[in-house]
Amino acid sequence: MAQVGLLVGELKRYMKAQGITYAKLGKQLGLSESSIKRLFARQSFSLQRLEQILNLLGLEIADLVAMMNERREFLTELTPEQEEALLADPKLLLMTYLLVNGWTLPAITSTFAIDGAEAERLLIRLHRARIIELLPFNRVKLLTARNFTWRKNGAVQRFFVREVQREFLDSSFAGPGEHLRFVAGLLSRTSLAQLTQSIDRLAREFDELARRDASLPPAERQSCSAVFALRPWEFSMFAALRRKPPAAPAGSQTSQVR
Repeated sequence: MAQVGLLVGELKRYMKAQGITYAKLGKQLGLSESSIKRLFARQSFSLQRLEQILNLLGLEIADLVAMMNERREFLTELTPEQEEALLADPKLLLMTYLLVNGWTLPAITSTFAIDGAEAERLLIRLHRARIIELLPFNRVKLLTARNFTWRKNGAVQRFFVREVQREFLDSSFAGPGEHLRFVAGLLSRTSLAQLTQSIDRLAREFDELARRDASLPPAERQSCSAVFALRPWEFSMFAALRRKPPAAPAGSQTSQVR
């Protein structure tokens, strides 16, 4: 029933944002304003009535669920203990990655060397770590955002620098769907800040596309990664050719103590 209440609450918020009153909705449905108020107050919608209302609003039930999920508060950063737990078991880390990216349990067990019993044990561990909420019949509710970040200089970020980054960049990036662009130049602080904002927008677009494609079966998606990096930096070979500042003459003083 709690889920029904959340959906009805989301429906009311949407109607308010669109300027749709109970009276207007009742007129479209052939009901009085008081009848509509009772429906919402008691949350006594039949599926047929809910479908009627959604059709009038130009919505589907999936749209309502999506809006409701957007309001849920998700973890955006794991604790040190959660990160250590994931790194201690590659299968647990893999399971987290797959669940966040919309994989179902049957798809996971048919694609990876994880049988049903082991998958259930992994789900229980993720539930105890408060990364997911395990529901009846092994259904999963994520407690983390899809684009949650690793802790700065945390266990996973150090693992990424040590293992993942090297393996990812060890490529010609010449295959289908691969792309590499390296640019360098002299930029002001203002331009650096502007580029940082552009990178953040691109990362959000990546996340939005991944969220949109999560409804597709695994066979129609492929695992993809992107690294967005920017920093003031000079190639060591060039830096070695810079002129050294002249040494101060022996015995010279820049200031005197009186």
